[in-house]
This record gives sequence, C-alpha cells and structure tokens, in this order.
Amino acid sequence: MLKLASVFAVVFIAEMGDKTQLATLLFASDKNLNPFMVFLAASAALVATTAIAVLLGSLATRYIDMLPLNLIAGIGFIAIGVWSVAEHFGKV
Repeated sequence: MLKLASVFAVVFIAEMGDKTQLATLLFASDKNLNPFMVFLAASAALVATTAIAVLLGSLATRYIDMLPLNLIAGIGFIAIGVWSVAEHFGKV
C-alpha cells in the first residue's frame, strides 16, 4: 500500500501546475464548455496516456535492465527541464 501511495504522490505532484493542468484550467474557464465535460475529457486523456506509459514501462523492463531505464528517464527529465528553461528565456 505504501508503494501505491508513493506512486500517487509522485504523479500527483508532477502533474500539478504543468502545461496539461494549465490547458485544462483554460478549457474549464470557457463559458461555452461544460466544466464536467472538460473534467471527463481531461480525465480520459490522463488515463489513456498513463495506460500507454504503464504498457511501455512494463515492456521496457523485459528488455532493458532497471539501471539504464532509470538513467534514460533521468536524462529525459533533465532534457525537458533544460528545454523549458531555455524556452522561458527565448533561446529555443
């Protein structure tokens, strides 16, 4: 149960305030859209992308050891962070 709570906490924190959440906030503020329908559509999108991530992650562990997989994920997160900072300052 503690591992599930850890997954929930990490994903919850990672998702808060990202571009997806901001886009959802903007859709929900549109008076022509039903907020409940925005919630359903955004939830379905998150479930679909999470299902893809779980499928790819479970397949990847069959062919790649955890150390390289963690390294690849870490490098990916660093690259996204560098890209976001560069984008903020108009360098990209």
